[in-house]
Amino acid sequence: MADIALADAGRTGIEWADAQMPVLRSIRERFGDQRPLDGLTVGACLHVTAETANLVRTLVAGGARVALCAANPLATQDAVAAAIAQVEGVEVFARHGEDLDTYAGHVADVLELAPNITLDDGADLLVTLHAVRPDLAEALLGGTEETTSGLVRLRAMQADGRLACPVLAVNEARAERVFNDHYGTAQSTLDGILRATNLLLAGRTVVVLGYGPTGRGIALRARGAGAQVVVCEVDPVAGLDARMEGFEVMPSLDAAARGDIFITVTGAPGVLGREHFEAMKDGAVLANAGHFDVEIDLAALREVGGEGVAVRPLVSQHTLAGGRKLNLLASGRVVNLAAGEGHPASVMDLSFALQALSVEHLAASEGSLSAGVHPVPDDIDREVARLKLASLGVRLDELTAEQRRYRRSWE
Repeated sequence: MADIALADAGRTGIEWADAQMPVLRSIRERFGDQRPLDGLTVGACLHVTAETANLVRTLVAGGARVALCAANPLATQDAVAAAIAQVEGVEVFARHGEDLDTYAGHVADVLELAPNITLDDGADLLVTLHAVRPDLAEALLGGTEETTSGLVRLRAMQADGRLACPVLAVNEARAERVFNDHYGTAQSTLDGILRATNLLLAGRTVVVLGYGPTGRGIALRARGAGAQVVVCEVDPVAGLDARMEGFEVMPSLDAAARGDIFITVTGAPGVLGREHFEAMKDGAVLANAGHFDVEIDLAALREVGGEGVAVRPLVSQHTLAGGRKLNLLASGRVVNLAAGEGHPASVMDLSFALQALSVEHLAASEGSLSAGVHPVPDDIDREVARLKLASLGVRLDELTAEQRRYRRSWE
């Protein structure tokens, strides 16, 4: 890590986040009493933030030994890394801005502890284990995955017959889709863009590439800030949904000449490429909200606009032939974390509650789950939502006995 002396500042941030994470806190209290993870080693490749620290504390309370590395070097909070490293039973391998070789070394360091359960944000830990350390697969009870991009990789491994353990698709849990993707990423993406640029959204044209749960949330919030929003999609149902919501829908090359701000959120490479750059207006802003820095073709951008000049701490300006300038945010990395602080703690409360309960489920299901990607059990989804509602003082209706009978009947 960068500096252990930062630990005091890190603890302050962790406690601030913890105050906004009542669901995870209640799980931590139960874990402390029941110790469902005793004797297990958990390896995690996640964003090293104050919210993640509270997940780590919860796993340790449950009896686990935890090794943590960073899923994105630009998202690492060095003070938090220092504070987590002082928690008994935790090892941390993360430093803000670490290069690719250091990152790969930190993933290898986590695997050296032979984890029984993995937590991934992008699947790097589990993919590396299978590719480089297959000797560790026998001890695996399973893993969890937090991102769409990671699940794409894991399902590809499964299709090739290479995935040797069960993985719970936390990213596809209903509570995750609603709270994390639609609300959390939507708000924090715009927050990252505004922190990096200090632009006014009102009156500008924002092009959202990808209209899944996250893209839908970004589009709605950009419109709420006064922007004109254009949506680009490849899926006809998603495109129809965007049109019915009142957004303009068009191919990305048509949108290239229209947009002031472009936000990619597809999980696919090369969504914005050379043809798009050559059509964009002077001053266009390019931001990526997908997990990996592949959605904006960075090599093509450098070919047409040079290496770029830093005009603000997180803005690289590339000048094309004729003098037009394109502004790349956060080196094309996920903008809500690289240029902002990621999701608010109240959002990560649900995500990490799902993670903690999924780890508990994997530990309790030893040997009973087949290798492959599995949905998060519905009772976990419901329990997390119930705990969140309780923390907000919200009560729900209940079905009557007659209503339950009616729903079970075919007559």
